[in-house]
Amino acid sequence: MEKKTTVAGKVDRNHPAFNKNSEPFYRIVMEGLKGEVDGEHFWDAVAENAVFEFLYNIPGFTNEIKGRKAYMDWFGGYSNVLHSSDNLRIYKSANPENVIVLEYQVHGTVPSTGKAYDNRFCSIVTIKDRKITHWRDYMDSLAVMLSVSPE
Repeated sequence: MEKKTTVAGKVDRNHPAFNKNSEPFYRIVMEGLKGEVDGEHFWDAVAENAVFEFLYNIPGFTNEIKGRKAYMDWFGGYSNVLHSSDNLRIYKSANPENVIVLEYQVHGTVPSTGKAYDNRFCSIVTIKDRKITHWRDYMDSLAVMLSVSPE
């Protein structure tokens, strides 16, 4: 039986994607999208059929995830322990589509190496009917590779 992702119009809070180690990411994104999306949490703001593109190349990581449930399932296994996020910059488009660009940083630790994880992101977010429908992400791939390398 497939686990439901929504309960009474909201995303199931028991899903592993509600990982408190990811809260600094969720918090800074929701701060950047304040007034533009509905919901208390990042997952409430994501449309069921949203598409997420990741324009970086990391071995074993996909460049696209289709659907909220698929992205939640991926996030359910996210192992980095984030302790903070900062340096948020918000840019809103003037075109008819509601596109918002977020620049931000997240900070934490990679449990498998014990190394610090400090990464910078640029996320281009398309919103329709107050939900995230498309997400295109850029990040500092070198920061990831250095944080997961054993040396």
